[in-house]
Amino acid sequence: MKYAIIAAGEGSRLAQEGISAPKPLVEVHGECLIDRLIRIFMAHDAEEIVVICNSLTTLVSNHLAEIQSIGLHGQPIPLRYVVKSTPSSMHSFYELSRFLGDSPFVLTTVDTIFREKEFGDYIAAFRRDIGIYDGLMGVTDYIEDEKPLYVGTDDDLHVTGFYDQDQQCRYISGGIYGLTPKAIDILCGCMERGESRMRNFQRALLRDGLRLKAYPFSKVLDIDHASDIAVAERFLKTI
Repeated sequence: MKYAIIAAGEGSRLAQEGISAPKPLVEVHGECLIDRLIRIFMAHDAEEIVVICNSLTTLVSNHLAEIQSIGLHGQPIPLRYVVKSTPSSMHSFYELSRFLGDSPFVLTTVDTIFREKEFGDYIAAFRRDIGIYDGLMGVTDYIEDEKPLYVGTDDDLHVTGFYDQDQQCRYISGGIYGLTPKAIDILCGCMERGESRMRNFQRALLRDGLRLKAYPFSKVLDIDHASDIAVAERFLKTI
C-alpha cells in the first residue's frame, strides 16, 4: 500500500494567530503532524510514503530529508518527497500522482487528525473492497469545518454526490481518500480542463462513473486555527 500526504499549504491562518512553526511541524499531543501520519502509515504496511511540501521554507523539507536519511524514531522510512509551491490541494495531488499510478493508495492532508484504531479498520476495509469499489472515502458526521464538503450517500453508504451546501446529508468529507489508479486519469482530466480544488476532483470521480463508497469515522479534525490545536489535544487524550 502506498500513502501520500499533501503538506504544501502555507498555514497562513496559524501564522497570523501566533504559531511560528509551519503546519507540518506543528506539534499535537507531543508529535509533529507530519511525523504522526508517517508513523501511522508505517504501522499499516506502507511500501512508500510520498509527500509534497512547499518551497517557502526549508524547515519542512529539511525535516523530511532527515527522515529519509536516518528514519523516524529509529525506523527506516520509504519516503519520497517533492518540494513545490502549488495553488491548490488538487495541484499538489497532481504533483504526487506520478508516483501513485501503479497501485492503490491512501491520500490525506497533513493536518488530518483521526483515531488510529479507526484508521486501521478503514485500511482493512479498503484492502478488502479493492476490486469492488474504485474509492473508499473517509467521512464523518462531526461537522466543525468552516466550509465542509457534504457527502451524499445511500443506505449502503455508496457515495451519490458531493455538495458545497447541505443537501440533508449525514456526512461530510474527512479528507481521507483511498483510491485506485483509475483516479489518476480523472485527475489529469481535471487539470487539463483547468479545474481546481479537491472537491471538484471528487465530483469528477462520480461524473466519470467510478464506484465510491463512504467509510464513517467518528471524528476527523483539521488544524486550521491555533484553537484547533487544543481541541485536537483533548481529542487524542481521550483515545
